[in-house]
Amino acid sequence: MFEYLFGPFVQYGFMQRALFGSLILSISCAPVGVFLMLRRMSLTGDAMSHAILPGAALSFLFFGLEIIPMTVGGLAVGLLVALGSGLVSRFTVQKEDASMAAFYLISLAIGVLIVSWKGSSVDLMHVLFGSVLALNNAALALIAGIAVTTYIVLLIFWRGLVAECLDPLFLRSVSRIGGPVHLLFLVLVVLNLVGGFQALGTLLSVGLMMLPAVGARFWSNDVRSLCVIAVAIAMASSVCGLLLSYHASMPSGPAIISIAGAIYLFSALVGRRGVLASLLVSGRHKTA
Repeated sequence: MFEYLFGPFVQYGFMQRALFGSLILSISCAPVGVFLMLRRMSLTGDAMSHAILPGAALSFLFFGLEIIPMTVGGLAVGLLVALGSGLVSRFTVQKEDASMAAFYLISLAIGVLIVSWKGSSVDLMHVLFGSVLALNNAALALIAGIAVTTYIVLLIFWRGLVAECLDPLFLRSVSRIGGPVHLLFLVLVVLNLVGGFQALGTLLSVGLMMLPAVGARFWSNDVRSLCVIAVAIAMASSVCGLLLSYHASMPSGPAIISIAGAIYLFSALVGRRGVLASLLVSGRHKTA
């Protein structure tokens, strides 16, 4: 049993780096996913994960699979898409979800075309789905830096972020901090998606952000507890997913997200606020 559970992480350096990177991503991404969920912007995270693709693709076009250029390119285009969709929704009749959908579809198409133009199908798969088993020291340093930045922002702006997520109209009526806090939060989303892109690619990076967050919702209603539970789910998904990928010879990124999805379904069924709990409450009310 020890060999099965701990052997891969003890014997192989690439598994150690993958585990470290995945755990740091879990600690950083999961709380951001909780705030996205509370703000009812869950699909915005998915859109933003696609939106960083053109920046990463342009960097790939000129520099290849170099971490710093791809990170800077993804961050720049992600912020540009967030700003562009926000301006369209603010100054036109189109709602934010529709403008975000338009921008991310355009970004996704352009990014795939750019990677396909210069690279091979292997390069395209690396950009879209990542390679957590190939994380190097530079990628780990980037992910750790993003995690530290995320927690500094959360520590300083916690109350503003909670208020902006739960009742943004009230916050903007009593303070001018609402707009800046929302923009800062979008920057955090893009930063964490860029960090997740290094390990899970543009298509799956949002999975480690949102699945633990929505799974945690079935266990608690307190924001701090939601963040803690989401981090625990993400870390468990990372460890179990890496073990599954190693022993079953599966792609590591999809394995991690599949475990997170399984935990979500389990939580939805047996969680304190899940399906079975709701049925039990309904049954008690009927008998009473």
